[in-house]
Amino acid sequence: MTKSTKKTKSTTDYQPKIANEQPMVAKPSLRLVAMLYDGMLILALLFFITMLLVVLGTHLLLPIGTTSQQATELPKWYQHLVLTPSFVLTLIGFYGVFLRKSGQTLGMQTWRLKTIHRDGSLLSWGQVVKRVLSACLLPTVCAILGSVLHGSRGAVLFSGFVGFLFNYWFAWVNKQGIAVHDMLSDTVTLKMPKIEHEGLFASFRKK
Repeated sequence: MTKSTKKTKSTTDYQPKIANEQPMVAKPSLRLVAMLYDGMLILALLFFITMLLVVLGTHLLLPIGTTSQQATELPKWYQHLVLTPSFVLTLIGFYGVFLRKSGQTLGMQTWRLKTIHRDGSLLSWGQVVKRVLSACLLPTVCAILGSVLHGSRGAVLFSGFVGFLFNYWFAWVNKQGIAVHDMLSDTVTLKMPKIEHEGLFASFRKK
């Protein structure tokens, strides 16, 4: 056996084997579970960024000598024009970094999920922005309705959560299995085939 043949055999032996299955549209329940994983990272990022912006806003906008007891609330315009957009930009940055590189966030990797454009390509920044804004559309509309109809903070949060769940309820009831934000952004989330890796001892036996 020549050296080139040995090299080819060695390279082939250690390539991961892909199970005999095809990618399919991910189920809504699986997507929600993966989102819970990512949610912990996103909440940590949002908490850190919010603390920075609150401290910055307190120092810049409130009068000198204001005590912590008096600084109960930043101006409404600062909350709506600075804090709220920062939340959306954090989501875009989080998903943009992961989806543009591999189509998978950390939570999605755990459950073998992958988000791609409908033509099979990875998302561009523009497509990530479109997808995130599409995912925020229904929760925002529902939150506004909750504010108009009831006005309390609890009603706004509950209405926004209902809008969020409706995205995935729509994926559960339609034949294609796509969520509202998938349809609006022309993207799809797939469940990828399992990669069968060799065990440690099996790889040693081949050497």
